[in-house]
Amino acid sequence: MRILVCNYEYPPLGGGGGVICASLARELARRHDVTVLTSRAFDLPAERVEDGVRVLRAPVLGRRRYAAASFVSMFTFLASGVWRGRALLRDERFDVVNTHFALPTGPVGHRLAAALDVPHVLSVHGGDLYDPSKWSSPHRHAMLRLCVRHLALAADATVASSADTLANLRNFFTHDAREVVIPLGIERPPCVEASRSRFDFSPDDVLLITVGRLVSRKAVDQLVDAVAELPDPRVKLVVVGSGPLEPALRDQAAVRGVADRVRFTGMIGDEDKTALLSLSDLYVSTSQHEGFGLVFLEAMAAGLPVVCYDRGGQVDFLETGETGAVVALNDRTAFVEQCRSLVAAPDRRAAIGATNRDRVERYFIDRCAGEYEALFESLVQGERWRRS
Repeated sequence: MRILVCNYEYPPLGGGGGVICASLARELARRHDVTVLTSRAFDLPAERVEDGVRVLRAPVLGRRRYAAASFVSMFTFLASGVWRGRALLRDERFDVVNTHFALPTGPVGHRLAAALDVPHVLSVHGGDLYDPSKWSSPHRHAMLRLCVRHLALAADATVASSADTLANLRNFFTHDAREVVIPLGIERPPCVEASRSRFDFSPDDVLLITVGRLVSRKAVDQLVDAVAELPDPRVKLVVVGSGPLEPALRDQAAVRGVADRVRFTGMIGDEDKTALLSLSDLYVSTSQHEGFGLVFLEAMAAGLPVVCYDRGGQVDFLETGETGAVVALNDRTAFVEQCRSLVAAPDRRAAIGATNRDRVERYFIDRCAGEYEALFESLVQGERWRRS
């Protein structure tokens, strides 16, 4: 098949949504011809083949950071993405269009699929429907709700990454979309040999680790407080990632008297991230919502128990007692107690870690790509739903 993938962000621009899109595109490109249409900023080339995937970039205005898009850049991609896509379609044909994120990419993929008269598969990832930490979340605004509803109803299939994302699609937008749930997947992590001394940790330290952007939705301030409530000086928190709240979090750690027990790594490469996960003892997250939660899979692949809240797609594959603990949202006392219990039980951590390594086998990218491939083929071969 010839597959056109549309996503307003694609590495090195953006975060987890772009990363999973790139992993999926690379895996599909093993068997198919895959072109990605995305946004261009800084000195990124307009066109390049990356790992077998042709990446075309449409210029946008107002992009100031690699990690985060501005409203101006997202708005201008609506126009530049369609313009760049229509120029592409003058010379080339595709069998299917797969659009990632209802907003802002959805209208671009919808227009291009209509111009080609081929099936359109809309993939919704969570934050493009529902983000409780943002006033701009589509679920809060009538016009955005109507736009997402229209895109979902017009698509030949709307793919949700988790039961939680599907529930948000139904609760806030429409019950009538042609729905498919395909769990996301991670690439199988490489074997990385590392020692704690490389990162200036002691063999006796009990390392709690979290990975993500330092924004309000992640609620990392709760993790800093949790460390302060775990008085064992061996317990350290490793915070991997950067974001606008980092200065405030550093100040909070100092005020709580745990500045020497909270390590902020900033943005680091995948190899260092994998190494730190492999050296840690427990993965912790106080995120207020995750559409799916790829980082939980990365922690499981590293053999870590996971302690987190119960809001988001992670509840599809995490279970108290089996994978760690899933705590009621913002029950901070229960969260700390679950951490305390696992910190004190290294044998139980090891047993749960072994379980998690087994469970994560269901969530590698080859399986995710295989389900997408089967969906695309069924639509291309004419077994698609009739548009309403």
